[in-house]
Amino acid sequence: MGFLRKAVNRLVGKAIHRYGLLNHGDRIAVAVSGGADSMMMLWFLMEWQKKAPIRFQLLPIHLDMGFGAEYSPLLAYLSGTGLGYHFEETGFGPYAHSPANRKKSPCFLCSMLRRKRLFQLAHHLGCNKIAFGHNQDDIIETFFMNVIYSGEMSTMLPRQEMFKGLITIIRPLSLVDGASVRRLAGELELPLVENPCPSSGATKRSEIREMLERVFKANRKARGNIMHALCNVRTEYLLPPD
Repeated sequence: MGFLRKAVNRLVGKAIHRYGLLNHGDRIAVAVSGGADSMMMLWFLMEWQKKAPIRFQLLPIHLDMGFGAEYSPLLAYLSGTGLGYHFEETGFGPYAHSPANRKKSPCFLCSMLRRKRLFQLAHHLGCNKIAFGHNQDDIIETFFMNVIYSGEMSTMLPRQEMFKGLITIIRPLSLVDGASVRRLAGELELPLVENPCPSSGATKRSEIREMLERVFKANRKARGNIMHALCNVRTEYLLPPD
């Protein structure tokens, strides 16, 4: 096992144990977009399925967003896992970018429709958890997006119960930086689906990412400090609610 693989595996294990992401008897819907994050998440969950002292099931789910992506290598890979999988074509992407969407940003609506359908499928297919491939960068970026654009201090959680505990969201890559995820996906030669979305790279998240990249280059401790700050909140030094 290479150094990077060991390092990422250690961080995935840390997240699993620290946040209680896996339990005996879980049936987990694994949201696989085909990007590096979701493919690495599936790969590590399969590794943990082999060695964990508990038993849990994995069901990869891929929603084609309707942009005409080439996903046959991904489906071939999923077929080879022996897990079974659910594939579904949707028109969410084109609809979100069409004149019919007059109120919401394309990214917001596309994400909302995708997540709603994933919740529906997870419930229909008997899954009690949904695994998303969001990594440490996503958590940090979401925090700054919410502060700057929504006026609130919040972010994604590694583990979050939804619908009164009916379904729980888990994020096994919560402690892994995005660059490490992408490098390891390349080393393992995972079949990645290129993102054909016309809004890719031109979003508020992209702006926040560019800002943070400058901060991280200037201060190598910044990433870790921000993650520590998210669980080290001193409310006595924050303003009272409006």
